Amino acid sequence: MPSLLIRNARLVNEGRIFDADLLVRHGRIDKIAPSIAASADEEIDAGGQWLLPGMIDDQVHFREPGLTHKGCIATESAAAVAGGITSFMDMPNTKPPTLSMAAVADKKVIAARDSLANYAFHFGVSNDNLDAVDTVDPRQVAGIKVFMGASTGNMLVDDPAVLERLFACAPTILLAHCEDSASVTVNEEKWRKSHGDAVPFWAHPLIRDAEACYRSSSLAVELAKKHGTRLHVLHISTARELALFEDKSLADKRITAEVCVHHLLFDDRDYARLGSHLKCNPAVKSEADRDALRAALNSNRLDVIGTDHAPHTLEEKAGSYFQAPSGLPLAQHALPGLMGLVHDGIIDLPTLVAKTSHRVADLFEIAERGYLREGYWADLVLIGDRDPGAAGDPVFSRCGWSPFAGRRFRSRVSATVVSGQLVYRAGAIDWRHRGQPLVFNRAAST
Repeated sequence: MPSLLIRNARLVNEGRIFDADLLVRHGRIDKIAPSIAASADEEIDAGGQWLLPGMIDDQVHFREPGLTHKGCIATESAAAVAGGITSFMDMPNTKPPTLSMAAVADKKVIAARDSLANYAFHFGVSNDNLDAVDTVDPRQVAGIKVFMGASTGNMLVDDPAVLERLFACAPTILLAHCEDSASVTVNEEKWRKSHGDAVPFWAHPLIRDAEACYRSSSLAVELAKKHGTRLHVLHISTARELALFEDKSLADKRITAEVCVHHLLFDDRDYARLGSHLKCNPAVKSEADRDALRAALNSNRLDVIGTDHAPHTLEEKAGSYFQAPSGLPLAQHALPGLMGLVHDGIIDLPTLVAKTSHRVADLFEIAERGYLREGYWADLVLIGDRDPGAAGDPVFSRCGWSPFAGRRFRSRVSATVVSGQLVYRAGAIDWRHRGQPLVFNRAAST
C-alpha cells in the first residue's frame, strides 16, 4: 500500500483545530506533526484546507441485494466517498431482508468485492425472527434494527409481545425507526377522503406528523428504560422528541439519538419546490422543528448525525403522493451541506466532527477509527472552500439525482482517504480501491 503525506493542513480533531502535516503508512496514520520531513509515495499540499476524520454514517440504504435498479454497494459507496463518508452501516430492508446471519454474510461478500468505503451491516427484526435475534454475535453486526413504523413491509414490528421480548433480550445496540402506524393510517384516510389520490406532497408532515413520531419514540424510550436496553433512536425529526433524551456524555447514558442531514437542512417550505423529492420517513417538518434540532447539536441530546441515504429512481419518484416512495439520496452532499451550518455559526467545526466521526465510533464501539490519532486507520477527508465558479459535481448515486440540485455549497470535499487509500480526489473516483469491514470492540453475547 503506497504511503501518503498531506502537508499544510488544518487538522480538526478532538475539539482542536491546528496546523500540521499527516503521514500515512500501511493504511494507518503514522505521524502527525507541525512539519514532517519524510518523503512519501504520494504527497498532497492541502494549502490550508481542513483535514477531518472521515464521516461514519450509521444509517444508509444501499439497496443491495434485490433493489439494485435504485443503487448498489458499488455506486452508493462511490457517492459516499465523494461526500467524505469513509465508513457506512447499511440497513436490513433489502430483498431479501437481512433477517439472518447468513444474509449478513452475503452482504459482506458483496461489500468486500465492491465497496469503496469501509462497511458494516445492521441485523433486521421482524415479528417472527426473535430466535435468530437472540443468537446474533454483537461483533459481527453494526446493530439490531427495528422498524416501529409503517412503510417497511414485512419488517414492521407492531406486536407488543414481540417488542417487549426484543427490548428485554437484544444482544447489542438496538436501533429504532419510530413512527406510530395507527396515527399515520388515520391521517392518511383523512387526506384520502378530502383529496383522493391527489394529496399534495406538502401534506406529508401532516400525515406523518409530530404526534406519530412522539408516540412511537416515547414508547421505545419507555421500553428501553424498563428493560435496560441499549437503545439508539434514529432520525429524530421534531422538537418535542428532544425532551426524551438526556444531555449527558455517551458514557453516562444507554439511550441515544441520531439526527439526519435532511432534517437539519430542509423544512416544510421546501415541499413547494421539491415535491416528491423531499418525501421521506419520518417527514421533514416545520422550520421550528428544524431550528430546534440545529440548536440541540450543541448539546448531547442529539448524539450523532447520519444521512438515511435512500435512493429511488426518478421514474419512481414521479408518481402521485401515495405512489412515490419515501427516501432521498443524501450521502454525496451530506458533509458539504452540513458545512453550511458551520459557515452560518450554528455549530462549530469541532462539534460537527464530533457528531459525524468521534461519537459515532464511540457509540458503536468501532475499533481504531473516527479520530486523527497515530496508529489509527487513515480515514480522512480534505475539505475546503468551493470555487464560486466551479461546475456542478457529477451525481455518483445510481438514481442520478439529488434534493440538493441547484444549491451552491460553500465548501467541497477535495479528497477522501479510506483505510489509507486515496479513493477520491478532485471530482474523480479511483475504482481500484476497496474499503474494509468495520471491527467492533464488543464482547460476544452470553
